[in-house]
Amino acid sequence: MHELSIAQSIVDTVCERAGERPVRSVMIRVGALTAVVPEAMRFCFELAVAGTVADGARLDIERRPGTVHCRRCGADAVIDDLILLCPCGSADVAVTAGRELQIVSMEVG
Repeated sequence: MHELSIAQSIVDTVCERAGERPVRSVMIRVGALTAVVPEAMRFCFELAVAGTVADGARLDIERRPGTVHCRRCGADAVIDDLILLCPCGSADVAVTAGRELQIVSMEVG
């Protein structure tokens, strides 16, 4: 479960930026091609925030679809799974979105 190490990195970054201020919520953007399971990420986030200034913070996850550009037919397509195929059937694609994993914002108070 790689979500635990990702959650720990997010919490470390957020706590560093927050200083001593309590963190109320964190918003992250996760691409569909990162293989991050939102429910697992929320569970791991709850574990990682324990005892920190982010203890009790809410984790909001914005999911982004994956997109590819097909080198064979020239089409741009939206995909939501890890099988990188163009609707034309070609696997000769370039990923153009969906691998992002970003901290978008945090609410402190």
